[in-house]
Amino acid sequence: MWANGVICPHCGVVAGRVYDLDGVRSKPSVKNPEGVVRHGLKKCGECRKQFTVKVGTVFEHARMPLTKMLQAVHLMVSSKKGISVHQLSRVLEVQYKSAWFLAHRIREAMRSGDLAPFGGNGTMVEVDETYIGCQKGKEMRRGGGHKMKVLALLDRETGAVRTFTDPNLTAKDIHPILRANIAAEARLMTDEARLYWKVGKEFAEHNACCTLAVSTFARVT
Repeated sequence: MWANGVICPHCGVVAGRVYDLDGVRSKPSVKNPEGVVRHGLKKCGECRKQFTVKVGTVFEHARMPLTKMLQAVHLMVSSKKGISVHQLSRVLEVQYKSAWFLAHRIREAMRSGDLAPFGGNGTMVEVDETYIGCQKGKEMRRGGGHKMKVLALLDRETGAVRTFTDPNLTAKDIHPILRANIAAEARLMTDEARLYWKVGKEFAEHNACCTLAVSTFARVT
């Protein structure tokens, strides 16, 4: 519910001019010829528009019961290693497509939208790349040419992590990513790969450590 009383999401009027609508039903359909009762429906006495507690949220147009959607939020934020869409579908007893769509809505609501560069206060930022699994359409073989290439950035001060996937991860691919996501005053920490030698000179400091790969991806996972 609303933290400071009912507020109209359309015009911002507070509870004094908002009243409940009881017994209102949705339009008839083949599945529900008499329509479905719209629980929690309210009407603003100022702008005369109807709304529910879901209006203005990522759940606004969802047809799933609010109880199931809130349960999905709890499962996603309380699962230490995350929860798959298949598992979400089984727990909520909904179709896979519904669980997939709901999971994406919840993740969108959780996204901070903060894309400020790491290391803005001259703090240390760790960068490392690794090879995981197998790219779609490629056969498993020796070496890393067939694997997914992942680049990870870790801000040591805040613990925030950003990951990027790229089919090549050459210096030409990595350098623009570092310039866009790391402040010039940051202290860069990488392994001894030659990928970072040139771009490292663009930051306040560049330290190379041969054991960085273990520490960086241990924190990411």
